[in-house]
Amino acid sequence: MFKTQGILKNRHIQTLYAPLFRKQATPQVELERFELNDGDFVDCYWHRQKTNDNRPIVTLFHGLAGSFNSPYIQGIMRALDKRGFASVLMHFRGCSGKENRLPRSYHSGDTADAKAWIGYLHENYPNSPLYAVGYSIGGNMLLKLLGEEGKETPLKSAVSVSAPMDLAITAKTINRGFSKLYQQHLLKPLKMELLKKFKKFDMKSLLNIEQNRVKEIKTIEEFDELYTAPINGYVSAADYYKKCSAKQFLKDITIPTLIIHALDDPFMTEDILPSEEDKVSKTIEFKLSKNGGHVGFVEGNCFQPKYWLEETIADYFLEKIL
Repeated sequence: MFKTQGILKNRHIQTLYAPLFRKQATPQVELERFELNDGDFVDCYWHRQKTNDNRPIVTLFHGLAGSFNSPYIQGIMRALDKRGFASVLMHFRGCSGKENRLPRSYHSGDTADAKAWIGYLHENYPNSPLYAVGYSIGGNMLLKLLGEEGKETPLKSAVSVSAPMDLAITAKTINRGFSKLYQQHLLKPLKMELLKKFKKFDMKSLLNIEQNRVKEIKTIEEFDELYTAPINGYVSAADYYKKCSAKQFLKDITIPTLIIHALDDPFMTEDILPSEEDKVSKTIEFKLSKNGGHVGFVEGNCFQPKYWLEETIADYFLEKIL
């Protein structure tokens, strides 16, 4: 179980330490552009190169406004490689630095692209066992996917980290106190991408808002109300949150799945976790820790940090193979 000490017990330091201070060699990657059925694409980054053997393949799903540049993605790629796994990051639409082709983007319940990618891997690498890791909203998406597919999923096992399994609670929590700073950090690139879409598409007609209205957005919930929900066919942000929160899908998961979560996560409260009344599949294992922040889990000290998260994930998959 994760334990830390000293100043690293602070949830904000846990959350911010790696993005601000972690130094690591950038993993070598090979780009594969995966074309989607609706005419859009996602950019997938293979660590080193596409596997040409029977190594197990781990697909990685980043968090909101994340990408290959996220320290946790580069860290897990290196940890998995050391244990004999091939890994590939599936960027969500528009997150690889290349604008996607459609007015819509991605959201925390959008499982279609991930299902298409995993299906492609299953067909083209039939001798390679498939696994997946999702971080933050990528973790919520992955849990929802597993619940939707049930026994039909090609995946052998999965890990979800710091997932906002109740999106409505998360939207409220991140708009309070110090967490508002995280909200503004996440909102900035989201608003920039939406403003770019106004230059390419008739977003005024699609969303029924003026371009200047985007600049006035102050919260994630407001962004979801004005853009994420309507562009993806939801009635409202509340409707989107209700239908896409992963908690309700946990009962239908059939493969070994590890959910890692810190009780001091500044993005959400403990209420996002399933209660005694909620049904949870027996194939799910929880690793809950008092400290760890949001996608943090840094052990050791500030001068000699140890990244418990990636070691734990890599070891979990190794155990499932053995």
